Amino acid sequence: MTKRHGPAVRDTKPSELHDRILATASKLFYRNGVHSVGVDLVVAESGVAKTSLYRHFGSKDALVAAFLQSEDADFWRQWDAIAERHSNDPPAELDAYLDWMDVRLRRTGYRGCPQLNVVAELTDPKHPARKIATRHKERMRERFRELAKRMGLDKPKQIGAQLALVFDGAFMSAPLGAGVEMADTLRRTVAALLESQRLRKR
Repeated sequence: MTKRHGPAVRDTKPSELHDRILATASKLFYRNGVHSVGVDLVVAESGVAKTSLYRHFGSKDALVAAFLQSEDADFWRQWDAIAERHSNDPPAELDAYLDWMDVRLRRTGYRGCPQLNVVAELTDPKHPARKIATRHKERMRERFRELAKRMGLDKPKQIGAQLALVFDGAFMSAPLGAGVEMADTLRRTVAALLESQRLRKR
């Protein structure tokens, strides 16, 4: 007979239980930080048994990594949707990313980029979550490099790194209560960067 853990999990499929734990942990990790959220809090908030959490994720480190992986997937789903809409117009694509950032940075309860937040808390370079964050940022630089190349800009690798840097700066600064300011500053900074490229070509 399958052991039950109370009404909160009765008749719940394994995948649904996994998703419930991950959704709860993700909310807590993003809102409160990784170090301040223990397994017991995730268990209490999700209404599952601790054995269920460990059965699905194995450890808190794995749960943190799953949180970042989920955030990564959601981020690129949104990014790819924008890219697809503007695949034949690179300048419009970049402008659409700025519009997307404008909404993102201004939203209530925004605490910045989860990848950067977790890296700031976890110092071990071998931690699985840090590896996910590193890949995420490498991918962002690569995406911007390709966009700069499609826009016909000189030194696209350099421009891609610069764009990624100013986007990350906005991510980090917005939670300090400057979301509106950072959205406007990001747009002006990107415009100045592109203008410097145009002047260089003259």
